[in-house]
Amino acid sequence: MKAFALLPAFALASLTMACGAGGNGAGGVATSTAPGGGGSALTEKKDDSLAALVPAEVKADGKIVVGQDQTYPPNEFLENGKPTGFDVDLGTAVGQVLGLTTEFQSASFDGIIPGISAKKYEMGISSFTINAERIQTVDMVSYYRAGTSLAVLKGNPEGLSVTNLCGKNVAVQKGTTQVNDLDKRNTACVGAGKPAINITQFQAQTDVNLALTAKRVAAELADSPVIDYALKQTAGQLEAVGQPYDTAPYGVVLPKNSGDYGKAVEGAIQKLIEDGTYRKILDKWGLSGSGSITKSEINPASS
Repeated sequence: MKAFALLPAFALASLTMACGAGGNGAGGVATSTAPGGGGSALTEKKDDSLAALVPAEVKADGKIVVGQDQTYPPNEFLENGKPTGFDVDLGTAVGQVLGLTTEFQSASFDGIIPGISAKKYEMGISSFTINAERIQTVDMVSYYRAGTSLAVLKGNPEGLSVTNLCGKNVAVQKGTTQVNDLDKRNTACVGAGKPAINITQFQAQTDVNLALTAKRVAAELADSPVIDYALKQTAGQLEAVGQPYDTAPYGVVLPKNSGDYGKAVEGAIQKLIEDGTYRKILDKWGLSGSGSITKSEINPASS
């Protein structure tokens, strides 16, 4: 896996906060059109049968407009102002299989699904965990499995675990499944007569990381590959506590009742799995562990 320096990766926070701000999550600053994406050298062949399934309104301009929160390394982030990461490479390859380029538009995480419903974006690839609440409003095509991890300062000076966060300052990215996790834990804390967790939500994951390294919070929760990457990039400042939990699939987000479009994306991901491109992308980003899948599905059960 290519290593990126700590300062440039964390310095993304202010830029991505600015381009992701706004009630509808509109971006437009950090936009990249792939093939190429954020420097990807992928050259997947078009599959005519899958390309034929893509709706005319999507392929009319020759591209798929993808909403993405580009503050979540190694899955999606900015390098030299261009989108890069696991999801960017995967989205680029999916587009190539479907005979289309992919335009990654910066958005706030919690604005992507509303943006797809409003037809601002034609796809979302931004580490979205598939769950029952989300598939009520959109379709989701599985491509990876990730859990939640807890990160603390090196040495775990406060002796924290996911079971003793009551009364502690914990950072999390707004709109993620980890917010729901902490809300449930907070209810349990209060119900047991313990002090509530002080939950600080940030629009950008890079700001979550910065809050912990700057010791403004005692811990953070995020997806397991994101925590693993943050540990590598912080030069020994952080450590993970315990094992990832609540493992569930990530999904490419499409409009609800996507029909043949969903089948096209599902087929493209399955093709990448079977021809070895999927494994190459995972290897590139250090994600080839238990999170890889062998079968892509539309709206699978999350457990």
